[in-house]
Amino acid sequence: MEKNMKNCLTIAGSDCSGGAGIQADIKTFSALGCFGMSAVTSVVAENTCGVISMQNIDPKIVADQIDAVFRDIDVAAVKLGMLPSTEIIRTVAEKLKEYKPPFVVCDPVMVATSGDSLSGKGTADALKEYIFPLADLVTPNMPEAAQLSGLPVNDINDFDAAAGKILSFGARSLLIKGGHFEGDAVDILYADGESTCFCCERINTENTHGTGCTLSSAIAACLANGMDIPTAVEAAKDYITSAIANADKLSVGHGHGPTNHFFDYYNMKGI
Repeated sequence: MEKNMKNCLTIAGSDCSGGAGIQADIKTFSALGCFGMSAVTSVVAENTCGVISMQNIDPKIVADQIDAVFRDIDVAAVKLGMLPSTEIIRTVAEKLKEYKPPFVVCDPVMVATSGDSLSGKGTADALKEYIFPLADLVTPNMPEAAQLSGLPVNDINDFDAAAGKILSFGARSLLIKGGHFEGDAVDILYADGESTCFCCERINTENTHGTGCTLSSAIAACLANGMDIPTAVEAAKDYITSAIANADKLSVGHGHGPTNHFFDYYNMKGI
């Protein structure tokens, strides 16, 4: 490992099929030149077609995993994914306050790509109370932004009002992802009192499993590598767009397949 390689920690659920969760996060960290580590919050039995079952990890074990990493290894950025219970959310918040990592990117995972719920009762309120004040960036999609803000988020015209409400919970910045409406893929970043629109042509593919996990972990890796938030978001958007565009080279599963995290490596190898 290169001496200047940054270490990134994902605190999230595990996807046994490899397309989302900590598996997607670690692949993304690796693809972007960081050393990936994980603290598992839930073991999820899922594949490209849906969620079969899940077992949340005891909050003490979650805390022990986080302690094990921070007590031994320098952490340049933390990505938060699936935090499936209020107890786990409070535990993670306590550890973030204890260790004070340089960057925290929170992807408020509530529903899988398949539509299956991944969070318990009260988790949205707990995220707003305990996690958002510690986050440098929160990255909800449209349904998540609606749930967190309590406002309708049906198209891009609803983003500003929802953003104002979500930012009032204490996050430093916010990226609302617009992948749930038709047309071009439009995301809007709200940071330092300004809004920045990131727009790219929608890619016609079913390979969208784990895109939210991948984007948020890519942003965390870019922040760890020294970029500011707008630049990190732009670079991460470029990465996820290419990962999706090259996903047709993979043949994984019969539902929403994964993105191609290592497209650069595979292209270089002629795969």
